[in-house]
Amino acid sequence: MEQEREADMPRYSVIEEKNPREICLLRGSGCKWRRCAFCDYHLDFSRDEKANFALNRQVLARVDGHLGKLEVINSGSFCDLDGETLAEIRRVCLEKNILELHFECHWMHRQQIPAIRRYYGEKGIEVVIKMGVETFDGDYRDRILRKGMEGASPADIAAYADEVCLLFGLEGQTKASMEADVETGLRYFRRVCVNIMVENSTRVKPCPAAIKTFVEELYPRYRDNPRVDILLNNTDFGVGK
Repeated sequence: MEQEREADMPRYSVIEEKNPREICLLRGSGCKWRRCAFCDYHLDFSRDEKANFALNRQVLARVDGHLGKLEVINSGSFCDLDGETLAEIRRVCLEKNILELHFECHWMHRQQIPAIRRYYGEKGIEVVIKMGVETFDGDYRDRILRKGMEGASPADIAAYADEVCLLFGLEGQTKASMEADVETGLRYFRRVCVNIMVENSTRVKPCPAAIKTFVEELYPRYRDNPRVDILLNNTDFGVGK
């Protein structure tokens, strides 16, 4: 399974539109939460740190630094990456003069964020943390989606994260609820990344009515907002599958 994913999954891309940056999909030891009802991204993992580092070094070798920004994702949190990979990311950033580095992090690892900011910050690299909240409706988020964020408020989350991911196209979502999520994200965070639910191996299925509402009524409003990324398909950043 892992060898198959390694062979056919794009892991490097360049985002040319909003917030231009290079992006790498690396492989870690796996998301430690693994209870989100809608997510199967955590299947891209390996417990073999040497194999992970070999793969990650190969992907990072493609980074050329021409945009000065790098986003690293790994189907989990930055702390799921091995130490050699974290060091290689730092080495590449310094060599390529990349001064802005984006990582993803689950709420459960929020206490580890200050340390990772220091690790790169001492070399002059700013770490930007993106956190998947999916919605700011705490009841829906924790009871239905099982995010495990303990009812955290937008202000609570903003104490740790710089950017957030939202998930739209789910049963029960409306124009008002999705609009409120985007506007809350823009109020508290630098950037918002809207992901549209796609069919995967989980029991949570896309809601065509909610997707239609977003595409027809909200997408035209936010598609040109420089602070809002919108992924109508989960591979729109050019990585993953």
